[in-house]
Amino acid sequence: MSSLLSLTSGELVSWMGTMWWPFVRFSALLWSMPVFDNPAVTPRSRIMLAMMLAFLVAPQLPLAPAIDIFSLDAVILTVEQIVFGVMMGLSLRILFEVMAMIGLILSMQMGLSMALVMDPGSGNQVALLGQLFWIMCALLFFAADGHLITLTVMVDSFEVFPIGRSIYEFDIHSIVMLFAWMFSSALLLSMPGIIAMLLVNLTFGVASRAAPSLNIFVLGFPMSLLMGFFCVFMTLEYTGSSFSSLTYYVLSTFSAAMR
Repeated sequence: MSSLLSLTSGELVSWMGTMWWPFVRFSALLWSMPVFDNPAVTPRSRIMLAMMLAFLVAPQLPLAPAIDIFSLDAVILTVEQIVFGVMMGLSLRILFEVMAMIGLILSMQMGLSMALVMDPGSGNQVALLGQLFWIMCALLFFAADGHLITLTVMVDSFEVFPIGRSIYEFDIHSIVMLFAWMFSSALLLSMPGIIAMLLVNLTFGVASRAAPSLNIFVLGFPMSLLMGFFCVFMTLEYTGSSFSSLTYYVLSTFSAAMR
């Protein structure tokens, strides 16, 4: 007990630099990373996981700068670690939102925009197909060891973007451009379904002009659903490869932004 009470300020700063900064960075990642930010994952579980990760990687990390723990610099450095972890978590969230947006676009084209389900994570109502693609994205992410790759990138970030390096040196513009990339990628991947549904609507439009007595509303909606589900099934064939390419792009963009 006396040895614990006789800790010097230098030893306390050294301990804090070894454990505290990695813990803050991992905690921010787990609080903003998809799946782990779900209310089903309790805050205590996230804290324990962040502590375990910090304890495992701390001996392998470069020495942190010696900063007084009660100074303004320590507060700024803590905020920078939080911002860094949140940006990586948001980068992965963009990846998941791409897949959810594909389902949303297909739902709108099929006439299923009114088919909503309750998202247990956010408590909001989301499109049925969007939730389906989001769940499939989460399963593919863990099946392809995406969580392990994410942790590898995070551990490597302590070498590439060490603790003490200013967050202003981080290329935030690349992360912001990922939002524009999210919309373009979702539109590009859902383009076959959009074109197919456009052809269906065009066909029924021509049929309504050729045969005005034809009840388009009775025939059009079932055919739109049938063609829409066919497009969904065809989309599922290349979803895995597309998701792998999107994951590689997001993680490589984040890694390049650190340099």
